[in-house]
Amino acid sequence: MKKILSVLVILVLMFYVGNAFAGNYTGKAVKAKLASEEIKGDFMTVWADNFSAHMKKWSDGKIDINVYPYGTLGATGDINELAQMGVVQFVFSDYAWISSFVPQAQVLALNYLFPTEKVPEILDWMVKNGKFMPLLEKAFRKNDLVPLAIMFEGWQWLTSKKEIKSLADLKGLKLRLMSSKLLVEDYKAYGAAPTPMSYGEVYSGLQMGLIDAQVNPLFAIYSMKFYEVQNFCTQLKSEPFLGIPTVNAAFFDGLTKEAQQEMRKFWIDSIIPAGKWIDERNASDKEKMKKAKPEMKFNVLDDATIATFKAKAETVYPQYTKIGGEGSQEMLDALLKDIQDAKKALGIK
Repeated sequence: MKKILSVLVILVLMFYVGNAFAGNYTGKAVKAKLASEEIKGDFMTVWADNFSAHMKKWSDGKIDINVYPYGTLGATGDINELAQMGVVQFVFSDYAWISSFVPQAQVLALNYLFPTEKVPEILDWMVKNGKFMPLLEKAFRKNDLVPLAIMFEGWQWLTSKKEIKSLADLKGLKLRLMSSKLLVEDYKAYGAAPTPMSYGEVYSGLQMGLIDAQVNPLFAIYSMKFYEVQNFCTQLKSEPFLGIPTVNAAFFDGLTKEAQQEMRKFWIDSIIPAGKWIDERNASDKEKMKKAKPEMKFNVLDDATIATFKAKAETVYPQYTKIGGEGSQEMLDALLKDIQDAKKALGIK
């Protein structure tokens, strides 16, 4: 009798565990596309795959999100437009490329706003407690999009053929950036000659001498093999690379409230774990580059040199309100206050 009861208990537990998510989603079956601006195996595509798997499990298979890595549905600018039009339902892009549709998002491109430590924790606090995220969503919604979170992908590094030790070394440097008017102004202030260029064209641009240098996080420098045609990798500590998982507004608003909440929850809950994941990945890729190309030199600028860069960066801040358009001053004020409040809450000086 005891054995029969034990078997029954196990079967009941298996039923409830197997159906733990089944009642969460009561809407109709959904098939959706998510376009990532990064290749398979890199941050955005990995976490997009995690999101897809989570939503499929949570909805008992009813929400099926197919992830498309970089290049499969077009270039970075293309996929943002596809999401705005609803041709794809999700896009995982960054603050720069999305700026063609939401210029206010370029506030995240201003250099030297964030502290040099605990950026994921800062973002986590901001998204949960701050005033910036609701303003960002308001701007996105005016362009038929909804941001679900802000994700840290590591600090941007500047790779070049010549060594960068000071502001003077950037003078006239043909430097590839993502497509953002504000990013161009950032690096013009440092004396460089910024050149926006599609992600897929950077390697050949460096190889053929069309550009002298480029800016990307370490994992991208490794996975796209930019290090093969560069000699130096320099950290200015100026710009965290931030990704914004985004959904088409009409599609999102057509989902059940429970599904909307779960999508937001997944991304917000992932900010800190994803930050740890990318720190480990970047450290690993840095070692791989050193092994593959021992002559490649990595350098972090000292505090005194960084101070000279920061002084130049601050001259660009007033330009944001002109480039960002409607509501940009309120957004800048909210971001600055959120960062300060987050630092205070987290004990960061």
